[in-house]
Amino acid sequence: MKLPSGLAAPVEALLANAGRGLGRAFLDQDFKQARRVIDTNITGTVYLIHRIGNDMRRRNAGRILITGSIAGFTPGTFQAVYNASNAFLDSFLFALREELRGTRVTVTCLMPGATETKCFERADMMDTNVGTTKKDNPADVAKVGFDPMMRGDGDVVTGFKNKIQSAVASISPAAMLAKQHRKMAEPGTAKS
Repeated sequence: MKLPSGLAAPVEALLANAGRGLGRAFLDQDFKQARRVIDTNITGTVYLIHRIGNDMRRRNAGRILITGSIAGFTPGTFQAVYNASNAFLDSFLFALREELRGTRVTVTCLMPGATETKCFERADMMDTNVGTTKKDNPADVAKVGFDPMMRGDGDVVTGFKNKIQSAVASISPAAMLAKQHRKMAEPGTAKS
């Protein structure tokens, strides 16, 4: 079997977990930084899945885990590009999963809420409510995603609070969600 260029062995599980955030109002952001979020979160992820997924489909075996976010369910006031990139990933997952139905290639989307990583610091959001509040443990989030990937489940939202938020987002008007998100991500709103 011929492997994609540069691969020494078939990839059994692809964990597409690259992500980049960016805070502040969209029109105040350096466009190069906004483009970097899009290139990392969307273009890089889709390219990697296309490349590895083709080999998995040829072999009729493999598991793909995409890390999206519950942010994809909400218009991201002061995180517009980040939330939109996650909306893309969430939608992309369901389409890809359906396209691969009937094969032995599974696609799972992990959709955590705020997780304790350097993401908020790198996104210049340490003066926001979401940047300074307690977040989920990354090891716990990874475990919540890994087990469903191994079972071939479709989508996984981590934590009870995040499940409630995603359920509410699915029935709430987008304008209301954008207004709520402002309270979490607006610069200068961090609670002391």
